[in-house]
Amino acid sequence: MNSELHTEGIFQITTDIEFKVAALHTFRFQYANNLVYRTFCNHLKMTPENVHNLEDIPFIPIQFFKDKQLLSTTKVPVEIFTSSGTTGSLTSKHFVTDIELYKNSYLTAFKQFYGNPSEFCIVALLPSYLEREGSSLIYMVNDLIEKSGHPKSGFFLHDTERLNEQLTILEARNTKTLLIGVSFALLDFCEKHQLKLNNTVIMETGGMKGRRKELIREELHHLLKQGFGVDDIHSEYGMTELLSQAYSKGNGIFKCPPWMKVLVRDTEDPFTYQSYAKTGGVNVIDLANIYSCSFIATQDLGKKYEDDSFEILGRFDSSDIRGCNLMVL
Repeated sequence: MNSELHTEGIFQITTDIEFKVAALHTFRFQYANNLVYRTFCNHLKMTPENVHNLEDIPFIPIQFFKDKQLLSTTKVPVEIFTSSGTTGSLTSKHFVTDIELYKNSYLTAFKQFYGNPSEFCIVALLPSYLEREGSSLIYMVNDLIEKSGHPKSGFFLHDTERLNEQLTILEARNTKTLLIGVSFALLDFCEKHQLKLNNTVIMETGGMKGRRKELIREELHHLLKQGFGVDDIHSEYGMTELLSQAYSKGNGIFKCPPWMKVLVRDTEDPFTYQSYAKTGGVNVIDLANIYSCSFIATQDLGKKYEDDSFEILGRFDSSDIRGCNLMVL
């Protein structure tokens, strides 16, 4: 079995054909080197001999990251990213053996969507992530803050007064600013402060997780636009189990970097795919996940559009994950 793979070309993908070739190559590599994934594929009778298109590739349920070690290499993990979870619940663990792949992925994507981090003052309002260990989001944002190089870049925990003062000063100086925050913390801020920002991108990362009542995206973004005085709310779509992120610059419509793709599966049959603009379960191909698993069936519900953009509409209730019952080993 070949336990290594040439990775540099992932971030040079520019066409659908190149993506398909790389994805099928990655599937064969992970089938050969990832025992958990190979067992899963064999259970479904899907092997390199009969997988010829993206839609043929088996997508492993994201729950497997909670109790399996998904590795496609014999290298020792250098980082273990973990998801948040309620007390006593199992959390996902993403074993990362090549942290440079993660850095390359999020930096290349950020530059493609927003430009160089050094062009921004980057401030972060991510209390629920800062208060635990193992957050891949904190790892990424901390590195972006460092690469920003701006003296006012940094994390804010619960000090909304200081954050309000800083945003006001940055606005007065016409400083290009990015505020990235978890949804409930941004809402908490808006309940205490009202701003009119012309030079700041507000980016929410999702996540109420019991802190506040869940809101539909339109309602959340309406409140944030009012509170910060901006025309659009940007969003980041990422998760512990991925090494890549998709971004939305408004209206909840996400676009992936060229080495990441979303497919939408039928909610009743996980091996059938929905047509454009039809709601279904979100499957993610993340080619940066070379050394774990690149093909993940998430618990998100969404729609995909003809230009490869997509939106997230919510999550399956545990009782609704019918298809995953067919896929449990």
